[in-house]
Amino acid sequence: MIPASPSPAVPHLDRVALIAVLLTPLLLLHAHGIAEATIAVAGLCFLARSALARELAWLQTSWWLVGLAWWSWLVLCSLPVPALGLGEGGQHSLLQALATIRFLIFTAALEHSILRTAAARRWLFGLVAASAIYIEAQSLIQWLFGRNLYGDKAAWGDVLTGPFDRPRASAPLARLLLPVLPPAMTRLLGRPGVAPKLAAAVLLLVALSILILIGQTVPVLLACFGLAVTGLLLPRLRPAVLATAVAVAVLIPGLVVISPPTYGRLVSRAQHITENFATSQYGELYARALEIGLRNPLTGLGFDGFNTGCPEPKYFRPSFDHSLPDGGGAKICWDHPHNFYFQALDDGGLPGLGLFCVLALAWLAPVTRGLWRSPDPLRVGLFATVFVQLWPVQSTTAFTSMPMGGWFFLLLGWALAETRVASPPP
Repeated sequence: MIPASPSPAVPHLDRVALIAVLLTPLLLLHAHGIAEATIAVAGLCFLARSALARELAWLQTSWWLVGLAWWSWLVLCSLPVPALGLGEGGQHSLLQALATIRFLIFTAALEHSILRTAAARRWLFGLVAASAIYIEAQSLIQWLFGRNLYGDKAAWGDVLTGPFDRPRASAPLARLLLPVLPPAMTRLLGRPGVAPKLAAAVLLLVALSILILIGQTVPVLLACFGLAVTGLLLPRLRPAVLATAVAVAVLIPGLVVISPPTYGRLVSRAQHITENFATSQYGELYARALEIGLRNPLTGLGFDGFNTGCPEPKYFRPSFDHSLPDGGGAKICWDHPHNFYFQALDDGGLPGLGLFCVLALAWLAPVTRGLWRSPDPLRVGLFATVFVQLWPVQSTTAFTSMPMGGWFFLLLGWALAETRVASPPP
């Protein structure tokens, strides 16, 4: 029996999907609403080409099966059935839960199809590197001259906004630097002579210094954490990483002279929050999120559960130090609890939290495959950015909110694609 030939539409679908993916980094910078569309287009093209080419093996990928289970539970918990205690967020919550599948499909599309060629992956690397350089350059210009190229001043008087009009430069930059710096530094360190090695150290120091000058603590800590991971896995990078760590240890106290407002935000404010965590905004949010989860341990409140439950007086619990009897009341409420794992708990109860944790491990497992044996710099950097994004002890945006959700799934799909090429599954 002669097998059916592939549909002539498949190459066209592949081309459209690749264009959509390559547009996504640019749109995540300044038009993340449109980036939602490119993510959807890439996913739909992938589904169509899978059906036409009868290439459905990706449906058996381990992380996809776990992700499907997590998404299905999230949808079930979001069903607006008050009689069963489900879906307090109503129809909006259900629609948002249903739409979450687009990110899983986008990730699978990147891993199995769109980034299967070396040329596609090189283009994506170039665009991600350009995005990191763009954010850094605009941030430096704003620090030196008081405004970015679009005329925007720093937010709150001391937090650099980079190319944006709001303080959202450091979070994506901390993730983008990790896959960009290790390959560039490795190439420099591989050249003969002292000058290229000094250039590699200077490149790392300058990139990290600009991130520090932006003035937001958590992204700086995550970037340093990720760079420590890359230094651990890439012996050639260790001297440069250690030298930069020493330089940063000197730079941060020096901010008292270089940029007092930045020092106040990075050090003084961070110290104040740490010493008074229970009554800080983060402590109040986490206490409320914990109460919502414990009161709804089986199903949570459905998608966006924290936003649904936070203003309800029945969830007002004392702060962690019991100094605030109502935990701050409704005035502390936010759209999300600023932590992926509290969000998973409030959205889907303990089963939802458990499935989300298993999903995080199911993503990390293939991304680490072969790294100990053959630590490719790009793969190490991509692993580091996925790892720090999923690290549980941090303040975050909502898991799928744009633009950070878009950046995460783009980098995750890229990491999985690089793994599949370098170390195919058994």
